[in-house]
Amino acid sequence: MCDELAEGNVPDIWAGVDIGKTHHHAVAINAEGKRLLSRRIRNDETELLTLIGDVLAISDDVLWAVDLNHGGAALLIGLLTAHGQSVAYLTGLAVHRASATYRGEGKTDAKDAFVIADQARIRRDLGLLRPGDEIAIDLRTLTTRRLDLVFDRTRQINRLRAQLLEIFPGLERELDLTNKGPVMLLTGYQTPAAIRRAGTKRIETWLKNRKVKGAAVLAHAVVEAAQAQHAALPGERLAAAMVVRLARAVIALDEEIAELDALIEARFQEHPLADVIRSLPGMGTRLGAEFIAATGGDMDAFGSADRLAGFAGLAPQPRDSGRVSGNLRRPRRYHRGLLRTMYLSEMASLNSCPESKLYYQRKRREGKGHKQALLALARRRVNVLWAMIRDGACYQQSLPVAAAG
Repeated sequence: MCDELAEGNVPDIWAGVDIGKTHHHAVAINAEGKRLLSRRIRNDETELLTLIGDVLAISDDVLWAVDLNHGGAALLIGLLTAHGQSVAYLTGLAVHRASATYRGEGKTDAKDAFVIADQARIRRDLGLLRPGDEIAIDLRTLTTRRLDLVFDRTRQINRLRAQLLEIFPGLERELDLTNKGPVMLLTGYQTPAAIRRAGTKRIETWLKNRKVKGAAVLAHAVVEAAQAQHAALPGERLAAAMVVRLARAVIALDEEIAELDALIEARFQEHPLADVIRSLPGMGTRLGAEFIAATGGDMDAFGSADRLAGFAGLAPQPRDSGRVSGNLRRPRRYHRGLLRTMYLSEMASLNSCPESKLYYQRKRREGKGHKQALLALARRRVNVLWAMIRDGACYQQSLPVAAAG
């Protein structure tokens, strides 16, 4: 988003669209707030093109405003962009809060669309949606899908642990199910009796045939756990079958995540800023792709490093009132995904970048807590990344020169 709305000329009319899955409601108003058009339209190309034509017939100087910038709004935004129309974005929360200031307590799509249009008419601090380039859109799709799979994998592992705990708590305690080897083991062996019958050598060979690293250590550990439990608990057979299903599901998710990682890396390499972004210590390919997905890769949309930091939730905002001053808090509106990307990259940089580690340590010596020092480091890295992208220059490490004795 950018400041073009505040800096540009005031349009003749404003068109607000309350977005829905199957239908939208559009309201167009003039400078006095008078309704010039109010219509419910189906979310398909023909009706949306008719709406755009009817609004432009009233005036070709129009500002569109929506309360959703993805999902059901994608087709409308795409058509408006293809017609060279400016589109402002209000969050659903902003529309909800603004509705309370209008007369009447009723809620309808027509009222919401009018509120969206009227807020676009009144406010000059709204950002305009920019069409993202093809690479940024692809990376957004790929990274979003990958994150969903990671969450699914975590849920499956938690279910696997819970199921295994009901029949073989010693094995659940022994295995680190975030690693491939222990999960692969559970596709073949689940109960104490089955593990004792197989023995260490057979299990070790079985694991090696499936290219599991550390097969000997893992086989020895699970046999020891099986020797400690000789009781067969009720429902063991069915529970063991469920363990196999869950373990295979985790492996399938691992394979899909690996495939997505390859797609993300290949697509990220095609971006002109890939080498610049990846050169920042701790960023890497995956986090660099998430940065492009969150920002679109266009720093002109932000205008300054401060605005980029605010978008990431790293620029504290004042919360002063009366005699209370200097009260700074994290902004309520920021991009959670971008904050996560910057946080993970800075955590990685503490182990790989001496400059990041020195800066963190300096902030701790200044009296800041661990969390405050991390936020300060993340904010500084935003400035560095901004300058790198602005100049098209890769990161150059400059270690401080030791003072002469």
